[in-house]
Amino acid sequence: MRVGVPKEIKDHEDRVGLVPTSVAELVAHGHEVVIEAGAGKGIGADDAAYAAAGAKILDTADEVFAAADMIVKVKEPQAAERKKLRENQILFTYLHLAPDPDQAHDLMASGATCIAYETVTSASGALPLLAPMSEVAGRMAPQAGAHCLENASGGMGVLLGGVPGVLPAEVVILGGGVAGTNAAQIAIGLGAQVTVVDRSLDVLRRQIATFGSRVKTAHANAQIIGDLVTRADLVISTVLVPGAAAPKLITRPMVAAMKTGSVIVDVAIDQGGAAETSRATTHSNPTYLVDGVVHYCVANMPGGVARTSAYALNNATLPFTLALADKGWKKALADDPHLANGLNVHAGRLTNAAVAEALAESFVAPAMALAA
Repeated sequence: MRVGVPKEIKDHEDRVGLVPTSVAELVAHGHEVVIEAGAGKGIGADDAAYAAAGAKILDTADEVFAAADMIVKVKEPQAAERKKLRENQILFTYLHLAPDPDQAHDLMASGATCIAYETVTSASGALPLLAPMSEVAGRMAPQAGAHCLENASGGMGVLLGGVPGVLPAEVVILGGGVAGTNAAQIAIGLGAQVTVVDRSLDVLRRQIATFGSRVKTAHANAQIIGDLVTRADLVISTVLVPGAAAPKLITRPMVAAMKTGSVIVDVAIDQGGAAETSRATTHSNPTYLVDGVVHYCVANMPGGVARTSAYALNNATLPFTLALADKGWKKALADDPHLANGLNVHAGRLTNAAVAEALAESFVAPAMALAA
């Protein structure tokens, strides 16, 4: 199979779909890899490194899309990229379609077979291709929040960990999954007072088992979320419903009742955000104010640490990329029902129930798409 890797074009997105070591693995399996010139610059991998791994360097994204049987990316294809997709081509990347009807409709119109990292599952029900970026975003969230709490960023001028004689910041983390646990680890390490909120008692027990008395926990309901959010200095939202739009746990009245200069870091923004006041921002222009509350809603947070993120992502995605290339998409998905859960679009139809529900569209089950 010929695998193509275009340069990412989303704002400040310096990750790359395949790192040189992954290219070498694909080449060793007998596949051809074509990569756009400069695609690896943001992770410190120049064209010579890719050529040494066996890739062919092409000058433009147009050439990559035209040549490849399968496109491997990091972020969802932007509008200009979606026009380059064609019927029977495979797209393997993050998609996050639930809050993005324009993208969904363009992918359906392209005729491409689109497999989303974020809905591939594991035997335990986890999301193995989302997990590494959730780890990165979770660890970045307290850093971003700490910066936003500074006066120069519009914050209230609070140091996350405080100092002797001055209380540390109160940090509330909504969701105790992978991102939430990593956010808690960093926030606790910085000395903040941390409360993790989740609707699963098992998740909350794991927080206590991991962090002991350094973390407080609360069972999620509307009243407790409202009480905690309105007195917090920093709220980090990490809630996730696989494939679906994020639930709006932070209402507009809650935001209005928050302290002036407090901060919301909405890690859930890829799936639409968990605050009613959230809208996607970029690394170039990461924040905005609503009712005096700083909102940080960067939709590709891990792109800010591209080298770490790209290698962490490839560690997880490479086995699936190899399976798709070695077997073709249909046999690879038939052999692995967890990879089949990643199928979001095929032959002009949505193939993920949660995405279809969020977009009020019909869908065909992946098994039916495979049978066809």
